[in-house]
Amino acid sequence: MGIKSHVKKNAYYDSAVLMQVTKELKKSDDIKEVIVGMGTPLNKELAGNLGLLTEEVKESTQNDFFVSLEGADSVDMDEVLTKITELLNKKKASGDQDYRPATLKSALKVMPEANLALFSIPGEYAYDEVMKALDEDLHVMLFSDNVTMDEEKKLKDYAKEKGLLMMGPDCGTAIINHTPLAFANVIKPGNIGIVGASGTGTQEVSVLIDKFGGGTSQVIGTGGRDLKEEIGGTMMLMGLDALEADDETKVIVLISKPPHESVAKKILERVKECKKPVVVDFIGGDTEMIKSYGAHACISLEDTAQKAVAVAKGETAKDFTGFTMDEGKIDEMVEKEVRQYSNKQKYVRGLYTGGTLADEAMMALSESLKGVYSNKPIAPEFKLEDVFKSKENTVVDLGEDEFTVGKPHPMIDPSARVERMKQEGSDENVAVVLMDMVLGYGSHEDPAGEMIESIKQAKEAMESNGGHLTVVASVCGTEGDPQDLEASEEKLKEAGVILLPSNAQAVKFVDKIMKRIT
Repeated sequence: MGIKSHVKKNAYYDSAVLMQVTKELKKSDDIKEVIVGMGTPLNKELAGNLGLLTEEVKESTQNDFFVSLEGADSVDMDEVLTKITELLNKKKASGDQDYRPATLKSALKVMPEANLALFSIPGEYAYDEVMKALDEDLHVMLFSDNVTMDEEKKLKDYAKEKGLLMMGPDCGTAIINHTPLAFANVIKPGNIGIVGASGTGTQEVSVLIDKFGGGTSQVIGTGGRDLKEEIGGTMMLMGLDALEADDETKVIVLISKPPHESVAKKILERVKECKKPVVVDFIGGDTEMIKSYGAHACISLEDTAQKAVAVAKGETAKDFTGFTMDEGKIDEMVEKEVRQYSNKQKYVRGLYTGGTLADEAMMALSESLKGVYSNKPIAPEFKLEDVFKSKENTVVDLGEDEFTVGKPHPMIDPSARVERMKQEGSDENVAVVLMDMVLGYGSHEDPAGEMIESIKQAKEAMESNGGHLTVVASVCGTEGDPQDLEASEEKLKEAGVILLPSNAQAVKFVDKIMKRIT
């Protein structure tokens, strides 16, 4: 094994494309580790962490392209560079039919009728570019993160002054005029409008609305910090105003983690004045407070979807806390799993790509397990010392910064979860692995298929230790999504995964198991 590198001066490539090239090169049996990127300080730091920072890579600039790898002596760098060129040309060819203007002004010359701009650029450059869009009277969806709170406040205040939506920063999901943007699913048109400060939480609710026979009019994202005290819920309030004025929308759904107390009061006072019924899920928040303002308060993401569809149909909105399958059958499934465990198996490990889905799992499981360790725990005493290694009962959000710096989000590239699945399967104290599977635009073309081999390996490893590994999952997706919902579910079932129709039900199933073995 040896370290080899190459730097190409003044050659720019998109970072997302280079991440995919890196992933393809890693498939080679002769390459142990590799990084392909621009010579930015961050990429050089990543190269250093991987032991791949050669002198020529160290001297590269952010305008230079580099590849550095550790591989067998037989690895020919010229052949690697040829492979990279082929991959880059393939990526380029796949987008040849689309004109890609270099600036916002040139884009507006091509599409003068456009009224919304979506930005996915490094956060340090986002403020100036978004300001240009707002100056052009464009609504904005800002996918980028690493935008300061002060910049977000200024952008949203300016947008509000101009009567424009400024969705984000870190806004991952929206469906505007029935067009999915960023990470979003194919949802049937309908009369339910959503304003969400949570990406995968919004996806879960919209998908379940679709499954329950409803549809959406608009899905407006706000970014995860919108309901913090510093921002004041600016976009959620504007989204609520927009949906109240929208003739297609008959029911409004608001989704967020618990807001700051002052912001919650401001939002709910506006809800009380709304002429349309409002369903509110402040995930894990005070439901009695929500009810006191005349809104329908929710206890899970699935319950939110159930109530929204019921209200849209003119039916009574009732709490949904159980299973859609007969509970007797559920108990039989639980007993079957429990009978196969060794006496060492007593822990659950949650491996999530969706942050809000991970939060929902942690909150529900913490009630009976007296706390769950995580990289973003409910209580500080349950913070993982090493986020790359689970401890006792653990739920990790693999989409958090510590897992994604210089790497694609796990919904785009499942490789981080693939490796973590193998790791959990080798721990003889683990009984259950719980996970989400998010389909839709933006996600990997076959996230279920990518996990199958690691699930099988984890199960086989546990069997070799005299135990049995239960893998429980839910699929967040619709029949219209490009990944093929039915095929995805079948792949998971064939690999021995127990599938439940929602994250809430998957967590309840796991909770039943844990109550039996702890």
